Amino acid sequence: MKKREAIMEEIRSASFTTPTSGVADGYAQANLVVLDKKYAFDFLVYCERNKKACPILDVTDVGSPKPVLTGQQNDLRTDLPKYQVYEAGKLLKSVNDVTGYWTEDSVAFLLGCSFTFEEALRQNGIPIRHNEEKCNVPMFETNIDTIPAGPFSGPMVVSMRPMSQQDAVRAVQVTSRFPDVHGAPVHIGDPKAIGIDDITTPDYGDAVTIKEGEVPVFWACGVTPQAAAKANGLSMITHAPGHMYITNVKNETLGVL
Repeated sequence: MKKREAIMEEIRSASFTTPTSGVADGYAQANLVVLDKKYAFDFLVYCERNKKACPILDVTDVGSPKPVLTGQQNDLRTDLPKYQVYEAGKLLKSVNDVTGYWTEDSVAFLLGCSFTFEEALRQNGIPIRHNEEKCNVPMFETNIDTIPAGPFSGPMVVSMRPMSQQDAVRAVQVTSRFPDVHGAPVHIGDPKAIGIDDITTPDYGDAVTIKEGEVPVFWACGVTPQAAAKANGLSMITHAPGHMYITNVKNETLGVL
């Protein structure tokens, strides 16, 4: 497996543009949300009220693309493999560099990502289907409402990993140790119970195989702010779903024994 530093160089040169699940094991990954400073406090409150979906790992100074706690040598304008640019709630474009969209009033939030605890799942013998099938994790908008703050509101987004019932029990135990990266699942079993009518058609990411006898396991997801942008006509820069910022923080520092 390539070292984190080598992967980051490939990301900066836009030669690595694929999802980051299973990449740079040992290092935590993060979702990105970049807003104008006039929305920063409201978004901070939104994250505090919805910690399961939006656990904050880092916040930049106004105008600065440099993370303070998760990699001061990095640049959030170039150090993700793919970004989404939302304007008035509409997805304007997907790009590999957002330098041209960053302003002196930009504030970046880095939110915990479930890719961080996937290493622990694999170490416990729990297979990750989207890794096996070499695709992006499936993500869905649900009927679970987030708690509003200012202009931010909307449905919780969840990521889904199918597994045996026995593995699902172990997955709850394993991921409960990682509250800063979504923690334990929010739902196991019937997708319709959380408003997902068709498990084969994710709202973000790719569909994966659910084998006979397996159950879908759902975790809160850091794509939730993108659903808020769409629901409320907001402008923001985000990571492209599944294309995360790889921090310099070790996974184990986010785990609770």
